[in-house]
Amino acid sequence: MDSLSLNTKLIEASEQGELASVEKLLGEGASVDYKDAAGRTALMAATQNNQIAIAKRLIEAGSDVNTRDITQLSPFICSAANGFYEILRLMIAGGADLKSVNRFGGTALLPSSEKGYLKTVEACIDAGVPVNHVNDLGWSALLEAVILGNGGRLYSDIIEALVHAGADVHLPDRDGLSSLQHAEENGQHKVVKILEHSFQENNEYVKQAKALANSDQYEEAISVMDRALEVDADNLDFIYYKGYFLQELKRYEEALQCYESVLSMDPANLEFYFYTANCLRLWKKPEEALQEYDKACELAPNETFYRYHKSNYLRELGRHEEAVIEMDKLLALQPNRYDFSFHKANSLRSLGKHKEAIEAIENAIKNDPTNPLYHSHKKQSLELLG
Repeated sequence: MDSLSLNTKLIEASEQGELASVEKLLGEGASVDYKDAAGRTALMAATQNNQIAIAKRLIEAGSDVNTRDITQLSPFICSAANGFYEILRLMIAGGADLKSVNRFGGTALLPSSEKGYLKTVEACIDAGVPVNHVNDLGWSALLEAVILGNGGRLYSDIIEALVHAGADVHLPDRDGLSSLQHAEENGQHKVVKILEHSFQENNEYVKQAKALANSDQYEEAISVMDRALEVDADNLDFIYYKGYFLQELKRYEEALQCYESVLSMDPANLEFYFYTANCLRLWKKPEEALQEYDKACELAPNETFYRYHKSNYLRELGRHEEAVIEMDKLLALQPNRYDFSFHKANSLRSLGKHKEAIEAIENAIKNDPTNPLYHSHKKQSLELLG
């Protein structure tokens, strides 16, 4: 077999989780540095599909965790952006450049905070990823967690972790608004208290369980929540944390049952649709996850949070046409959101619709005319249009 075939097969085997094939191909001389047409190494292919054992083997074989594909995404930032905590830890141990950024100028901490991946946020903080780094959209990790979060239990924990790590609550975005001001405007009352350093967790069960979870003692944390639920079976905090701990143990069916028990009591509880969707996403059940987002969107058609995260997931799945539809719905609600126009432009460019991408990015420029990121992306789309 020639070297090209060996290298191509290594990427395919890594993507599909075939560890024995990976070992065989490495032994036959396949290169861990080879890139496919998308600029992906075998490590990137393994990372995108959360193939933990294969990612570990490729790093041991010398694969560079910082090498970039044609979208300027590295395996390190990819693992954080997808909430793949185990692979992220391997990347950090394997020499990740903690100050490296994606094509939007964001470190690994920003997409983790935006998408609601608490464990990857904590891992990035512990490793030393700069907590107050600002991306090319003008947002820090804290701003993203507040602006693109919903102020619920998961985002509150993320925001609390960022604040304890020294995140600047007064750092302004490009419109001059701080995280604290955004939280106040969005009615995120618990978040406001966290940002003002006036929030304290008073429930001893929750405090004990979270302390155990911080040491990865999830079984013990679940036992604490079980004892708490014997005292108060309908307490939403207890149900949420039990579900979250089960999810971290990859006991997705049990976690889903916890979240769904809340929805059976209160079908209009929007926050828990996000948890069911995220659980199904991690369980690799994309259609079911999208249905959960849809349920929330139907219940709250004028709220942007659930539709935005649905569009995010569609982009992760490479379903850019559907993502554009969702972005159009978001822009109908908030025409001046330059970040919505920017994401729409990127999906259109992925579809090869460069003229439409330029129109979308011009809307972003109209609402944020001094941002060099938008002008550079417009230039790139013009070049692709020819």
